[in-house]
Amino acid sequence: MADNQDKEQDLFAELGQAESAAPASSAVAEGKKDIKKRGKKKAVRHIPVGNAYIKATYNNTIVTFTDVQGNVLAQSSAGRLGFKGPKKSTPYAASLIVKDASEKVKKYGLMEVSVFVRGIASGREGALRALNTCGMSINSLKDVTPIPHNGCRPRKVRRV
Repeated sequence: MADNQDKEQDLFAELGQAESAAPASSAVAEGKKDIKKRGKKKAVRHIPVGNAYIKATYNNTIVTFTDVQGNVLAQSSAGRLGFKGPKKSTPYAASLIVKDASEKVKKYGLMEVSVFVRGIASGREGALRALNTCGMSINSLKDVTPIPHNGCRPRKVRRV
């Protein structure tokens, strides 16, 4: 009987250690997660001058803000804001896109932009107006829409 009592005590001791070990190991794991989440804070760069690229196609409008070297600071598009179908290329969508991207860029202190517009859709006018209302001063405005100089033969006209 003494042997059975010793075995039972050993089993209870092991169970007690296992129960007490489980919370300790999970606490250690949580502590490690906390340590991983903490880290060095990134220093926010101050960029007063940059570029704004507006791509206005018939299907979508995309706005990208970069620094002078071309490193992207923020980007937004109509699809990202929840517009679907033909609403993506409207001037209203373009104005909301510019407002969204300029909010992301404000932490960098971007105030002066050189604007490069590509495309012929209606969103280009709305995007330029929204840039002006967001408080950014436009240094230069350049149209970089690609124009063929009698290169490739165009597709045949679609018959409906």
